[in-house]
Amino acid sequence: MRWKDDVNRALRRATGYELRRSGSAPAPQRAAARSVRAPVFVICTLRSGSTLLRMLLDSHSRVHAPHEIHLRYVTVGLNKWSQRSMRELGHDARSLEHLLWDRLLGEELARSGKDVLVEKTPNNVFIVDRLLECWPDARLLFLLRHPAMIARSRRVLRPADADDEANVELIRKYCDALEAARQRHDGLTLRYEELTADPARETRRICEFLGLTWEPGMLDYGAQEHGRLKPGLGDWADKIRTGQVQAPEPPPPDEDIPAPLRPAAVAWGYAA
Repeated sequence: MRWKDDVNRALRRATGYELRRSGSAPAPQRAAARSVRAPVFVICTLRSGSTLLRMLLDSHSRVHAPHEIHLRYVTVGLNKWSQRSMRELGHDARSLEHLLWDRLLGEELARSGKDVLVEKTPNNVFIVDRLLECWPDARLLFLLRHPAMIARSRRVLRPADADDEANVELIRKYCDALEAARQRHDGLTLRYEELTADPARETRRICEFLGLTWEPGMLDYGAQEHGRLKPGLGDWADKIRTGQVQAPEPPPPDEDIPAPLRPAAVAWGYAA
């Protein structure tokens, strides 16, 4: 009927949707506009210096780098009725999670008054493809650290987790996922050791990659407020609380690198 064609044209112009005949399949969902444009994700392992990096970046006048958000575990649950309802709107749980993630980060960015969002939760390393599906324009910062030092740092911070074998195995999983992401996706690779040795040079590199003007005040991260330091939100050790970039401990000799971590150490240039 002509009236329906006229209504459909108006609906398409206004919303991207159209009326459907009874019994027809739902129209494909149009690409959702995101409230966060070109977010930045730090792809890293546990205990790799990501909290230091986020505080340095959060000290920039245009960058908001909040505590760890853990998007991997921010999920949507649908029962059979809501599944049917959402399907008619062109949604499923996955697309709704993406809308929720975007709204969550968009609200956080708006509250900060800044215009560049950086998120650094280490377990994002396991959902890089999902992040890029949600935000195709996302930018990635790959943060490396000597794998043996990552394991040592976690053992010192969490002495209750005294099982060295389990600790090393956990770090191996993170390292493998990080290297796989580096092989699949473009981004800027950073090293914790270089960041702490010359933070001015490394933050300049990051700013250039992100299209930002470097600001000297980034280096004095202790002069600004970056939120609470506690487990689950990022590093909470004494070193990060000093507000100053400090040199890391020297790495172990090659023969002391745990065997499960050697492939990553070699791939990242820390061992021969």
